[in-house]
Amino acid sequence: MTTATSVNLSNKSAAPITLTDTAISKVAELIAAEGVEETLALRVAVKPGGCSGFNYDMFFDSEFAADDIVNSFGAVKVVVDPSSGQLLTGSTLDYADGLQGAGFHITNPNATKTCGCGNSFS
Repeated sequence: MTTATSVNLSNKSAAPITLTDTAISKVAELIAAEGVEETLALRVAVKPGGCSGFNYDMFFDSEFAADDIVNSFGAVKVVVDPSSGQLLTGSTLDYADGLQGAGFHITNPNATKTCGCGNSFS
């Protein structure tokens, strides 16, 4: 796992979510494939919904709010809003590429119950 370099815009210094080296590489590859000149960051958010109460949401973003938590993992920036940050504290984002399913997976120690799809938790 790579240690976060905090460049956050809020007063919080700890990264609510960390990325494995595999996830960092994949996110960097996907950002490069976007081919845009503006700086993109991976936004990780928690939204109400799903069969267990909350859903994870991840997308590229170039706009940050003043209270967003922004952390750097190598060349990859990760942005989390404060509300999502509370639910993600201590989480890890990983990427797996295999026959049993490729994709990103969040391991969240705060989740008491998860859905079979892995995208929903409570």
